[in-house]
Formats: sequence, C-alpha cells, structure tokens
Amino acid sequence: MPTTTAAGLPGLARENAVFRKVTARIVPFLMLCYVVSYLDRVNVGFAKLQMSAQLGISDAAYGLGAGLFFIGYFLFEVPSNLILQRVGARTWIARIMISWGLVSAASMFVTNEATFYVLRFLLGAAEAGFYPGVILYCTYWFPSHRRARVIALFMSAIPVAGIFGNPLSGWIMDRFQGLNGWQGWQWMFLLEAIPAAAIGVIALFYLDNGPRSAKWLADEEKAVVERALADDVADHTVHSRLGSAFREPKVWLMCLIYFCFVLGQYALTFWMPTFVQSTGIKGNFEIGVLSAVPFVAALVAMNLFGRSADKRRERRWHLVVPSLTGAVGFSLAAGWTGSTTLSLVALSCAAAGVLTCAPLFWSLPTAFLGGTAAAAGLAVINSVGNLAGFVSPYMIGAIKDATGSASIPMYVLALSLVVGAAAVLTTKKHVVNH
Repeated sequence: MPTTTAAGLPGLARENAVFRKVTARIVPFLMLCYVVSYLDRVNVGFAKLQMSAQLGISDAAYGLGAGLFFIGYFLFEVPSNLILQRVGARTWIARIMISWGLVSAASMFVTNEATFYVLRFLLGAAEAGFYPGVILYCTYWFPSHRRARVIALFMSAIPVAGIFGNPLSGWIMDRFQGLNGWQGWQWMFLLEAIPAAAIGVIALFYLDNGPRSAKWLADEEKAVVERALADDVADHTVHSRLGSAFREPKVWLMCLIYFCFVLGQYALTFWMPTFVQSTGIKGNFEIGVLSAVPFVAALVAMNLFGRSADKRRERRWHLVVPSLTGAVGFSLAAGWTGSTTLSLVALSCAAAGVLTCAPLFWSLPTAFLGGTAAAAGLAVINSVGNLAGFVSPYMIGAIKDATGSASIPMYVLALSLVVGAAAVLTTKKHVVNH
C-alpha cells in the first residue's frame, strides 16, 4: 500500500505534483535564457551572409572566428562553474547574461578579421559557465530519474532558437538594411543582444539558489524535493575534493562522447544558413524560414526521447539511436546538395539526431557525479566537449575553401557520431540507468 503525505495524496502522486510545480516555475525561465544564449552565439551564421562579402572575410576565417567563441568558453568554464557553486546560481547566471549581452551587441562594430576574432573570444569568455551552471542547477532541484526530461525541455531552447531566431535574423537583416547608415547584420547583433541584458536583470529577482530558499514552495513541498534528492545521492560517486573529478576515468570518457556530439551540433548551427543558401535560395528571410525546418524536427525528437528515457530509466540506447540517426542525416546531406527539398529532409534527420543527443547525454555524468566533483566535472566535460565547437566550424570552412565542396566535412561529421555512439555503449548500464 502507498504511503500518504500530510497533504492527503499518495506519496508518489504528491511527489509528482511537487515536481510539476518546480518544473513549471524553473524550466520555462531557463529555456528563455538559453534561447537568448543560443541566438547570441549562433546568429553569426546569419551575419556571414552579408558580413563576409562586405568585410572580405573568407570561409576559413569565418570558421575560425565562429569557433574562437569556444576557446574563451573553454578557458573560463571551470572557474565560472565553481564561482556559481560558491556565490549561488541567481547572482552568477544574471552576471553571465548581462556580460554576454554587452559583448554580443559590440559585435556590430566588427571591421575586419582581427576584431571579429577578439569579440568572438570575449563572447565565449562572457558566456562561460552558463550551460554547465544550469545543468548543475538542475541537480539542486531534480533527482537523476527526473532529469533527462527536464534537461530535454531546457535544451528545447536550441531548436526553438533555430525555429524563431533564423527567420527573425533574416527579417532584421532585410528590414533594417541601411537604416541609420548601418548594415543589416549590425542591426541584428544589436537588437538580438538587448534581451540578454534585460533577462539577466530579471534573473536576480526570479531565480532561487535551491529549494530551501524558494518562497513559492511550502515547507512540506521543500521536504519532498530534499528527500528525493537525498535518496538519489546514494547512487552517486561523491567526491569532496576538486581534483577527484580530473582523476575520474569516466569523466574523460564523457568528454570524448560529448565532443563527438557537439562536432555535429555546431556544424548545423553555424553553417545551416550557408547550407540552405547553397541549394539556390537567395533571400535572407526565405533562408531563415527554411533553416528553421530541421529545428522543428529536432524539437519533436528530443522531447519524445527525453520522456522515453525517463519512463524506462534507460540511457545508453536512447543516445545511440539518435546519434546514428544524425550520422545517416549528414551522409545523405552530403549527396543531396543539389535539391533544396532533399537537403532539408537530410538536414532534418541530422538535426533531430544530433540535438536529441545533447540533453540525453547529460543524464550520463549527472548519474554518477556528486559533491564538489559535480561542479568541476560537469564544467570539464562541457568545456572539453565544446572544443568541438571550435573544431567544427573551422574544419568545415577550411575544407570548403580548399576543395570547394561541403560533402567531405559532412562525412567526417557522420563518422564522429558513429564514434560517439560506440563510446556510449562502453558505459556500464547499471551505472547510468537510474
């Protein structure tokens, strides 16, 4: 017979109700933050459509500049996450958002390759810690068996940013071209940066550092959350010392897996407008609308897989299947560049696979990391994995400049996803399937 809480509901039903309340309060706001974050880091893909020709920036130079974001991100990721753990998520997430909004707006003043490189590096440094900080923040509120669905909802911000951000960026570039003597890409950087600073200020008043400080939860509800988290910690590898995270072999395996997935993710986000344009589409707004299609497929797939992974408490095959699906999508896209329709089908397959891998991946390390090692370990995994965000756009740009073809990098991306899938299967299911 199920136990009954003071609220009169069966224990599991009451727990589900409390976590629905927590989800409704936290996740939509975090999603909004990440939509803005992702838009500000990848709108450079749309800027390229005008900026490269106007400023004389080659494909290789663009790819290098787009990727330098991740060098700044890599260098400041771990310190940022450790500061977040010390000062609290509310203050630090707000700081991150305000600072990256200012740097993103400053990107309108790019005049040559050098200023492009500097501002992309500074944007990465400013945003460092946001994503792993949110993943860490979720561990303060949700036990591992509820986390895949929550992280999938949060990371729905990536396709949402693509669905709305791509047409918006194209519209801004067309509508504001020449206004006040500025180019359309300059207006895009300015207008899309304003929400980051504004939402950063709101975060100071909206977010709580954890269940204990949440005034919108009753004491009995706080106890439900804390009890679920306490039960979950028993399954974690808890390290009290920072260096333990760096000596944990599973952390470095997670770095490899995430690197393989991120390689495909940022190929799509930085080059999607160029891929669509290469099929013969000319108008910026039309490119934006068509570039949104693969992200619609990704939005559906990532949430279906997230729900299924939590329901079945199975993590490995829920990563392997979308990873291989993404590999098939990239392989098909390499051969279908002459048709807009077929290219969109292939890119939709690639996006659905690659972007589904991202949220489901984080259910692996958060299932075995705890204590101080969680803050450092998650940041290490994210920062090392996100070096693929540097490698991916630069690799594609360099190969395109050298060969004039986008097919070869597509096959490389497909191979990386196969390697990632194989690495996932080396994990022990009893460790990650909570």
